[in-house]
Amino acid sequence: MSASTDARRVQIFDTTLRDGEQSPGISLNASEKLEIAHQLARLGVDVIEAGFPIASPGDFAAVQVIAREVRGPVVCGLARANAGDIDRCFEAIRDAERPRIHTFVSTSDIHIEHQLKASREDVKGLTRASVAQAKALVDDVEFSPMDATRADVGFTAEVLQIALDEGATVINVPDTVGYAMPLEYAAFLTRLYALVPDLRSATLSTHCHDDLGLAVANSFAGVQAGARQVECAINGIGERAGNASLEEIVMLLHVRGGHADGLHTGVETTELARASRLVSRLTGYVVQPNKAIVGRNAFAHESGIHQDGVLKDRSTFEIMDARTVGLETNALVLGKHSGRAALKAALEELGYAVEGQALNAAFTRFKDVADRKKSVSAMDLEALVTDELRTEHAGWTIEWFDVEASSRRPPHATVAVKGPDGDVTEGSFTGDGPVDAIFKALNAATGVDGRLREFRVDAVTGEADALGEVSVVLELGDPAAAVRNVTPGLLTGERVTGAGQAVATDIIAAAATAYARALSNAVSKATTLAAAPAVPALPSPTP
Repeated sequence: MSASTDARRVQIFDTTLRDGEQSPGISLNASEKLEIAHQLARLGVDVIEAGFPIASPGDFAAVQVIAREVRGPVVCGLARANAGDIDRCFEAIRDAERPRIHTFVSTSDIHIEHQLKASREDVKGLTRASVAQAKALVDDVEFSPMDATRADVGFTAEVLQIALDEGATVINVPDTVGYAMPLEYAAFLTRLYALVPDLRSATLSTHCHDDLGLAVANSFAGVQAGARQVECAINGIGERAGNASLEEIVMLLHVRGGHADGLHTGVETTELARASRLVSRLTGYVVQPNKAIVGRNAFAHESGIHQDGVLKDRSTFEIMDARTVGLETNALVLGKHSGRAALKAALEELGYAVEGQALNAAFTRFKDVADRKKSVSAMDLEALVTDELRTEHAGWTIEWFDVEASSRRPPHATVAVKGPDGDVTEGSFTGDGPVDAIFKALNAATGVDGRLREFRVDAVTGEADALGEVSVVLELGDPAAAVRNVTPGLLTGERVTGAGQAVATDIIAAAATAYARALSNAVSKATTLAAAPAVPALPSPTP
């Protein structure tokens, strides 16, 4: 169990910015990651796994700025059992108020043989060296035996004892491929406690993936077996089917913890909905309407029987109050006659401190939207603020566009874009529809071969005049051609994707901006790949 004085307290380790960002199509810049990290601090998570510093210069910079600016939670960086990884991780997190290095190596024979191409003795040596190196740099060291639930429990116990002997303070037992079932996972942890008595002097942690839809159930089984840290992500994002959903495990403990020996967290639950919306907007990963806790329909009732019951007493069909997770029925509403002071107060209520030029820019954007809508809700304001965060870092921005649509001839679009160097270029193209035409015109204007993979339009709120939120995921047809001064063929075979999102009352305008941002993100990623030195071939960063 945890060495904490509160033996029933479950620490929440958020990996949205590390494992979550490894989801296909997600590419957050440093400013977006910092904004999410500040929200995670407001949420009251215990640990923020800010990234994998050796993965790229951009990831290093993001982890470093979070370490320097976010106070409250432990700031953690991931490092493989490799000296270079650990040194780079320390450089990124060294300025944190409470730094942690999280290192890992596989203990399953399938990983040792096929991925590491090593032996069990090699794994023991890597564990001893990496944990000792990390411990010499920081007091707080976490160790994970990757793919533990498919590994021999006796060998995994040997490895964990080595990690503890070298000073690991947290031992995380990952169900890396989402293979375990709750009873199996709990039994595995119980067996580890029996084989490694020293585990009770450290914090035991869970990290469960959702490949069989059991990530939250396995995490809950883990804490019932004695674990006192749960690794999870906002909206459950992450590799493949994702991680345990932070909001689900938190509310499970909040609502039913009293029936589970008083297990609880320190999370401020009223910040859950805001955190979910922020992550959804910045990643482009929509929250399904029937998603537990934070989905649009999580507290909605359509059945006449349900509606009748809720009108009489909400507890007839609701096991928690929507306000507990930060969903307000009387959301803040502003109109076109509202002034700067009202907007500033509304933004502050939402947690955004905006002054000076930033307030002026937000007010201009607000007035533009308010002229087109009857009212601007709190959710609209959140969407506009997060959209402005993206604007500052876009490589290409839309100067203007013209779209001609007709049932008698193919739609045609012309667009002008300003590049990172300030030059404005134009492109024209026809397409299967106005959106397709403007996407192809953007390819022509930028000279980049973007190939659409996903396109989604969502309404921020439910009204007829709702803001439209567009999300785009594209893939570069030729990554090397998109990067200047790169030897042809250097990126041959690389699959480079980029995601972009935008909000506007005009869906065509939002689509064009989202596509331009996706192109910018994809080219930035390709540039990073082309410039980055080769990383030693050790396991992928997915404990």
